[in-house]
Amino acid sequence: MNKWGRRLTEKVEFGIFTLPVLICVAVAFYIPFVLTVRYSLTKWNGISKHPKFIGMDNFKQIFTGDDLFASSSWFTVKYTILYIILINVLAILLALVLDSKLKSKAFLRAAFFIPYILSLVIVGFIWKFIFMQGFESLGNSTGWSIFGWSWLGTPRLAFISVLAVSIWQSIGFYLVIYIAGLQSVPDDLKEAAVVDGAGPIRRFFSVTLPLLAPSITIAVFMALTNSIKVFDVILSLTGGGPGSSTYSVAFDIYQDTFTNNLYGYGTAKALVLFVAVLIITVVQLTIFKRREVES
Repeated sequence: MNKWGRRLTEKVEFGIFTLPVLICVAVAFYIPFVLTVRYSLTKWNGISKHPKFIGMDNFKQIFTGDDLFASSSWFTVKYTILYIILINVLAILLALVLDSKLKSKAFLRAAFFIPYILSLVIVGFIWKFIFMQGFESLGNSTGWSIFGWSWLGTPRLAFISVLAVSIWQSIGFYLVIYIAGLQSVPDDLKEAAVVDGAGPIRRFFSVTLPLLAPSITIAVFMALTNSIKVFDVILSLTGGGPGSSTYSVAFDIYQDTFTNNLYGYGTAKALVLFVAVLIITVVQLTIFKRREVES
């Protein structure tokens, strides 16, 4: 077989082996995405065979006449900012502690990671029981007024509850990322900083933190995408309440689509969320990668 025959055979074999994967990707992602774009331009209840085409009316309603979408977007923005800051700061601090020479560090690492194995829906129901009945028992036994607060019945406290439960459940994942990053920091650089007289704080900000840049990029990216799409903990913990004070964008989409049977309107919101997540993550990765190169 000549040279061109071998190349043709290799291309045919490559096509045969990759075709099933391409078909699966198309069925699982590209075709549903195209259908989402199509249904976002219609008025559809999810049952009728012939959705009514209404053009861009769904998007006009989203950005001009949907107060609930505006409030849920503001909730998502606040939640995202606080979640990214708090979980990364806490994960870095815990990673510094658990990367030291503690005898119980293996046990503590496992203890922090175990909640991440649990589903956020299950975690939400567990903490709902704790907030409603566990805190009442603690309040009766200790007399502390903090346990008597309505943690799920007051808008501000409900927001704090959702944020705290989310951080408690997922901090183990980010902890693993930062421990791996700390273990990749060369010991000779730390020793050189000690010889130069740098204290622990100076060593952290001048040596450790710059070398953690790849880990920070990954952790912030994961925290950003997960927080923008927050849904399951709200569904199980607060149900969007009290009122609609803990509605996220994803939960608002769920309510419109599956509760109110506004499938066309819900898919339009889902498309808006997809575009927002895409733009934000691309910008975030671009900025952080550039800082990695600079550092």
